[in-house]
Amino acid sequence: MTKNVILELLLPFLGTSLGAGCVFFLKGRMNPIIQRSLTGFAAGVMVAASVWSLLVPAMEQAEGMGRWAFLPAVIGFWLGVLFLLVLDRTIPHLHQNSNKPEGPHTRLKRTTMLVLAVTLHNIPEGMAVGVVLAGWIAGNSGITAAGALALSLGIAIQNFPEGAIISMPLRAEGMGKGRAFLYGVLSGIVEPLAAVLTMLAAGLILPTLPYLLSFAAGAMIYVVVEELIPESSAGEHSNLGTLFFAAGFTVMLALDVALG
Repeated sequence: MTKNVILELLLPFLGTSLGAGCVFFLKGRMNPIIQRSLTGFAAGVMVAASVWSLLVPAMEQAEGMGRWAFLPAVIGFWLGVLFLLVLDRTIPHLHQNSNKPEGPHTRLKRTTMLVLAVTLHNIPEGMAVGVVLAGWIAGNSGITAAGALALSLGIAIQNFPEGAIISMPLRAEGMGKGRAFLYGVLSGIVEPLAAVLTMLAAGLILPTLPYLLSFAAGAMIYVVVEELIPESSAGEHSNLGTLFFAAGFTVMLALDVALG
C-alpha cells in the first residue's frame, strides 16, 4: 500500500479529529445557526460526491451494457439505501437536537448514542473512499489518482464541522474536554476501517465495482436525506442551511472537476 493510498485513507479521519479538537478552543454549545450551516455544508459535499465521484463513474464503467448502463447504478444505489436503513433500525443512536433515541431500546448513555449516530453516517463515507481507491489501484476503471484524492479531501473538509458538532455538545453536557475530544475522534475512526474493508472486497470481486460505487452513493444519500437535511433546517426558519448546502455542493464539484 503506497504512501498516497494511506494518506487518502486517513484524510477523512484527520478532518474529523481536527474538528473534534475545537472543543479545546471554543466554549459552550455551538451556536444553532452555525451548526445548521455546517450541517448543510456537509450535506452538499456528500450529495456532490455521491453524484460525480460515485454514480457517474459507476455508469461510465457499465457503458458496455448499452442502454442498460444505468442498471448497476440503480441496483447498487438501492442496496446502499437498504443497508443504511437496516443499520438505522438495528443500532441504537440519538441524533443531535433530539430527545428520542432511534433503533432498539437500550440502556446506553445519551452521549454514547450521540456518538453512534455520527458513526453510522461515517460508515458510507469510509466505504466511498475505499471503493474509489480500489478502482484507482485496479488501473482499468477510469478512476484517476487525482479523482480519488478529490473525494478524500472533500470528505475530510466536511468531516471537520462534523467533529466539532459531536465534541462540543458533549462538552456542553458536562463531559471533560479530553473525553469529549476522544469521543469525537472515535466517531471518525470507523471511516478508515470501512475504507480498508471495502478495498479488500472490491479487490476480490472487481467486476462488481460499479455496484460498489453506487452502493456507497446510496448509503451516503440516505444519511443526507434522513439526517443532515432535517438537522440543517431544524429550529427557527433560516435559509443558511440551504445556502451552505449549495456551498458544499459547489466546493465538492470544483474539487472533483479540478483534481479529477
